[in-house]
Amino acid sequence: MDLNDVKLVNLPKFLDDRGNLSFVEQLKHIPFEIKRSYWIYDVPGGQIRGGHAYLKNEEFIVALSGSFDVILDDGKQRQVFSLNRSYLGLYVPKGIWRQMQNFSTNSLALVLASTLFDKNDYIHDYEKYKIIQ
Repeated sequence: MDLNDVKLVNLPKFLDDRGNLSFVEQLKHIPFEIKRSYWIYDVPGGQIRGGHAYLKNEEFIVALSGSFDVILDDGKQRQVFSLNRSYLGLYVPKGIWRQMQNFSTNSLALVLASTLFDKNDYIHDYEKYKIIQ
């Protein structure tokens, strides 16, 4: 996989005076079945999350509130995606190094994953990651 496989996805949005609504559906807006979801919140200023790649897991990341940057790296090139709209999601295929930073106050990141948690699916060493790419 490389950065050409990463996709920014505009999710459906319904605007209403009472408040807006967006949603995401597996195998429709994202190319996998959702096996796990988790969220990242209360990130102290200056902290970085992530710093790993997955062997099997794919992810879809949405900034439900606030903003943050997702830095993706395929071992050859690097790209920064700024997420700051709750109707915009970022599809990250397996094999892409990722980290998240620049979290705004009260930001909330929702991550939908294609696999259950498996500590053996993680590559935490960037030098090792570059070798297997």
